[in-house]
Amino acid sequence: MIYPNRKATRIKDYDYSTPGAYFITLCTHNRQAIFGTISNGDVYHKPEMHLSYIGRIAENEILNIEKHYTNISIDKYVIMPNHIHIIIRITERINPFPTAPKFDIPNVVGKFKAAVTRNVGKAFMPSAKLWQTSFHDHIIRGEKDFREIWQYIDTNPEKWTQDCFYIPSEVTP
Repeated sequence: MIYPNRKATRIKDYDYSTPGAYFITLCTHNRQAIFGTISNGDVYHKPEMHLSYIGRIAENEILNIEKHYTNISIDKYVIMPNHIHIIIRITERINPFPTAPKFDIPNVVGKFKAAVTRNVGKAFMPSAKLWQTSFHDHIIRGEKDFREIWQYIDTNPEKWTQDCFYIPSEVTP
């Protein structure tokens, strides 16, 4: 059987342990809405994300990232029904030994996804496939880029019905 060539997801030869800010998007397997639902909102209220049990596990693990890595901070995040956006900042390069594992973006994201999967499995879905393979990253280049991404994350629930990941049955009345 001939398989299609998979598009490279990382920039070739870029060192993802370089200090800076990274905009990360993680999608669920088959775009399943497992993290919760978004209320429609009205004249007085913006649409809001209401986390499911799995969504709360994911949020807890996002908050744990800073506890596991002394050189990583989470500047901003939003959990949507079937994807997560995070701004991860590497504050300094830490790799005390050449043979030690790198504290880089793929490592951080991989451990995050594994922790969520492990905790969901412990709770009630031991063989569940939660994540789409890999993740999307964008190296944030400058203050303007940072502000635009921050705004995008802030308004993501409000713009859910225009989102490329939107599935109509995922919005609650």
